[in-house]
Amino acid sequence: MLPSARRIGALINAADISSKPILDQIQHAGTITGLEIAPVLSVHSPNEIDAALATIKQEGADAVVVQGSLGAKILAELALKHRLPAAATFPPFAEAGGLMSYSVSFAEAFRLCANLVVKILQGGKPAELPVEQPTKFDLVINLKTAKALGITIPGTMLARADEVIE
Repeated sequence: MLPSARRIGALINAADISSKPILDQIQHAGTITGLEIAPVLSVHSPNEIDAALATIKQEGADAVVVQGSLGAKILAELALKHRLPAAATFPPFAEAGGLMSYSVSFAEAFRLCANLVVKILQGGKPAELPVEQPTKFDLVINLKTAKALGITIPGTMLARADEVIE
């Protein structure tokens, strides 16, 4: 979406127990794509988000990946205030005004979970059931935010989106 981006900031929720594995995956993605993941900041409350995004912008990040558990609306508003293209793995983030979200299809994940519950209720032993992983992911792009940031979304990306917010 941002072919000129070379440095991506990360904003992590220090109070969320999943922040470490999420940060590990963000850094892994940076390694395999050749992007620098910096700066990486952790916040302990929503009151710290504004200052953290200001720091990320001042330190030269071209965009930011945010942990959705910090709150979609405030994250989206403050990312736009600081003119930072922002992405999260939580669809309500894009719906609240974030640039984009890319996540597992929650509908498919819930279906997989329900199928496992049925198998267990029918006498299946959990330890013997195969591990199933989601295969469908949802891309949500917010065109209003893209326009506000002066970003032109390539047509190929829009065509791949599961939802485009205008």
